[in-house]
Amino acid sequence: MDHTPRDGTVGVRDYAILILVARLALRSIEVARLLLDDVDWRCGEIVVRGKGRREDRPPLPADVGEALGAYLSGPRPRLKARHVFLTCKAPRGPIRADLVGDVVERACLRAGSSKVGPHRLRHALAADMLRHGAGLTAIGQVLRHQDLATTALYAKVDFVALRAVAQPWPGTEAA
Repeated sequence: MDHTPRDGTVGVRDYAILILVARLALRSIEVARLLLDDVDWRCGEIVVRGKGRREDRPPLPADVGEALGAYLSGPRPRLKARHVFLTCKAPRGPIRADLVGDVVERACLRAGSSKVGPHRLRHALAADMLRHGAGLTAIGQVLRHQDLATTALYAKVDFVALRAVAQPWPGTEAA
């Protein structure tokens, strides 16, 4: 994200999108559906409408709030639309989920790295949390998974760290 311009309408918007994806592990559709009323500044929370009509209220980290605030108070087009993120070109309106992927791809190109999609950033966050000692339950909460088995799929790439947090099978002794 260091290579993302933080000025101009597109730069400020794209940085806010990137930080939501990278820090809160939001899916593309969750970013696109985010409404102005979903950001609870007083409580420091954000409403995320996920899969299966599920609503979660993860905390709003300061850096994410600052990026959102910079976009909302600055270059965001002044429309009656209630969606947080709007297109920068006519016709103005809510962004589509595929734009989130485009934003991530452009950031990869600017950074000189291989292109990845927003979903890969969810995997990267899970692997990073696992490397830093977080358990699968905590990772599942951040990723907003209902099933721990789904979280294990995200974290399976780091087998050494996974062994460190794995629970022994019931009825067997720990190795």
